[in-house]
Amino acid sequence: MKTESEMDVASPVEHLAGMEIDTSDTAHQNVAEYQDNTTHEPTCTPPADEDEAKIYGELIVLGTNGQLPGGDRGRRKSCFTLRKKKKATGVKPSDQHQVFPRASQSQTFNSKEHHSVSYILPRNVVVVPYILDPDTDMFQIGRSNEEPIDFVVMDIFPGTSISTHQRSQQPQQSTISRFACRIVCDRNPPYTARIYAAGFDTSMNIVLGEKAPKLTIDKDGKRICDGLTTNGVLIMQPKNGFSQSSEPTQWKETSVRGDIYRSRESRSAQMPGAKVDGDSNVLVSGTLIDLCGVTLLWRSSGSINCMPMPHDINQLIHNLNLKELLVGLTTVACQGRNRAIRETEKQPWVYLECGHAHGRIAWGNRGEGGRMCPLCRSVGKYVPLWMGNEPAFYVDTGSPTHFFTPCGHVCSAKTALYWSRTALPHGTQAYNAACPFCATPLEGEPGYKKLIWQQPVD
Repeated sequence: MKTESEMDVASPVEHLAGMEIDTSDTAHQNVAEYQDNTTHEPTCTPPADEDEAKIYGELIVLGTNGQLPGGDRGRRKSCFTLRKKKKATGVKPSDQHQVFPRASQSQTFNSKEHHSVSYILPRNVVVVPYILDPDTDMFQIGRSNEEPIDFVVMDIFPGTSISTHQRSQQPQQSTISRFACRIVCDRNPPYTARIYAAGFDTSMNIVLGEKAPKLTIDKDGKRICDGLTTNGVLIMQPKNGFSQSSEPTQWKETSVRGDIYRSRESRSAQMPGAKVDGDSNVLVSGTLIDLCGVTLLWRSSGSINCMPMPHDINQLIHNLNLKELLVGLTTVACQGRNRAIRETEKQPWVYLECGHAHGRIAWGNRGEGGRMCPLCRSVGKYVPLWMGNEPAFYVDTGSPTHFFTPCGHVCSAKTALYWSRTALPHGTQAYNAACPFCATPLEGEPGYKKLIWQQPVD
């Protein structure tokens, strides 16, 4: 009987005879000829200003509340906008498969002018050349600061977006891949975006080592190689997009070629999950992308126009503050988006057990972090309230009436409901609901509460 790892890497070798194999480097010449021909025949030539204005969508880092904990810098930021490029940058796999004892023997692999994917097997290497796709743009995401990466991501730790929390040190060894994934967008309507595992490095190569799961799949009657990355790229495509009627679905894994598989038993298991026929790697609005250390939210260009804008969040705060909320003998005021960086004297606080809001008071200490509410005398944690400032995380434009527990981030009722029902990958096997604004795991059921002021604010 084969071991689990032997089954993963042996199956492609057994089926290589059924592939279209090119053991010479004529495929390299075919790739060059294809690229020379297609670069002079663009399929779409809209005006330059229209090219620059077209937005495919946005990626927003969960656990950030408008910016990264240490601030946005260059390609490392909390929100990345995918715009149509002046020249197509997408690539797609060719029909050629080259087999070598070592990848370094392949001219395609050694060339810095052509993309390729190498599948390292026990006795040889399968190199698949990729060719220019004049109809798509490619965007790459990963931990690396190197040039091929468009959007640099970092590990997000729970609570670091809350200004009163100490900034956590970055781990000595991140679980996010340096070249984690790539998103390919159609340059023509309807501008479909698709996600693929792994990104091309500075040598324009993707190399799947022996520990990465490999498999063979049927495509148009041919047997071809595919694979998953070591820690995987998981996606969750919500039902009904990202709206008031959104419903979370199961997490699945996308492959290097873009096929969809069920999640593995553990994050880095070498045995891939079962292939899900009928599912696709198309990014619908609200799709969550987990890269094992950071989770991203995809908002399509259509949904960006429907979501609340920063000025809408400020208006909600302004309307709330117009009520002159008198809590006890203290008038409290929520801070606007641009000023919510530290606690203030008028900052509202809340008792997590009951939801009663107060100004900060020292009364009612019951030890071990517990406080007694002066209104209902329930005992529990007492935390400051923070406005949820990232508009992309809202499913509607409702009033800020609820807060997540235990972090105290305030948002609309339907937004709180959606995220409390959305389990996010945590560790190698666990899934937990978390606050989208700070990534703090939710506590209690349902993970949020209605905010109760001493006087009506509606």
